[in-house]
Amino acid sequence: MVLSNRVLRGVAAGEITLAFLRWPTPLVTAGAQLRTAVGLVRVTEVVQVEPEQITDEQAHRAGFSSAAGLRSSVDKHGRGRLHRLALRYDGPAEECPRPLVRLTPGERAAVDRRLARLDVSSPRGSWTRRVLDLLRARPGVRVQELAAEQNRPVSRCKVELWQLRELGLVEPARGGYRLTPRGVSYLDG
Repeated sequence: MVLSNRVLRGVAAGEITLAFLRWPTPLVTAGAQLRTAVGLVRVTEVVQVEPEQITDEQAHRAGFSSAAGLRSSVDKHGRGRLHRLALRYDGPAEECPRPLVRLTPGERAAVDRRLARLDVSSPRGSWTRRVLDLLRARPGVRVQELAAEQNRPVSRCKVELWQLRELGLVEPARGGYRLTPRGVSYLDG
């Protein structure tokens, strides 16, 4: 799951308490704690909603001036059903250890399907497992190093890492990328 820097800064400042994202299937559940660029962000609620149900008050809590503006934004980003997330800032990331995550069989099957689609649609064939294994072996690897090792353009590697971030499997770390607890759980499964 990817929250924009604008949203993350707003959550950390206490100005944003909601986010609206489109997903084919929910990528987080209520109670999840996310390690982000601003620190730990807790997802306290995940509810599927219809765009017309968004109120101006909810839009303000999401950092928008109106419900119409928010609806316009979510229509441009993501695909799938619209979900409302209630968010809370839990403090700097250094204060808490990374949470353990255990994927349910349904969540694991959903990730399997999404990764299979990424592999099938890629001109180079299966790549997702190879990249996840590399990130497990070398947490914090920079995208430039990853691209050089695979003899691939940096821009293409960035797109692939973004796709894995969208699934909640990898995250930025120390100038590079590493597996999230969800990614570790997926590989351990």
